[in-house]
Amino acid sequence: MTQVKKEIDAKIVKSINKNVRSSTRKLNPILKSIVGKKVGVAIRDLSFSDKRISKDIKKTISSAVANAENNYQYDIDKLIVKEAYCGKQVVMKRFRARAKGRAAEIMKPYSNLTIILTEKVKKTESYGTKS
Repeated sequence: MTQVKKEIDAKIVKSINKNVRSSTRKLNPILKSIVGKKVGVAIRDLSFSDKRISKDIKKTISSAVANAENNYQYDIDKLIVKEAYCGKQVVMKRFRARAKGRAAEIMKPYSNLTIILTEKVKKTESYGTKS
């Protein structure tokens, strides 16, 4: 008989942070870097990141971890970041006065941030032939 290790996903845990004061263009590279990592490693990487917005991403991951612990009784050590994505929100439009009565526009974009966690469970299944 041969034993094959197979990974299956359990229930997902979601945390959404609306009105993050950053553009999606600045958020996406950071979010892509944490997808697939364990939660502890992702939080550590964000702690040492020099990007301003990484603090808000870390808060959202911590909120998702709290949801997983309180609502589903998941083990924190087994949680991984399954998905992390962002979408556009409102854009505040401001202006700066320039010379000769002109104005330069200032765009202040906001984003929605969604983090989805899952618990990885390794399950061993037996396959074999009758002999």
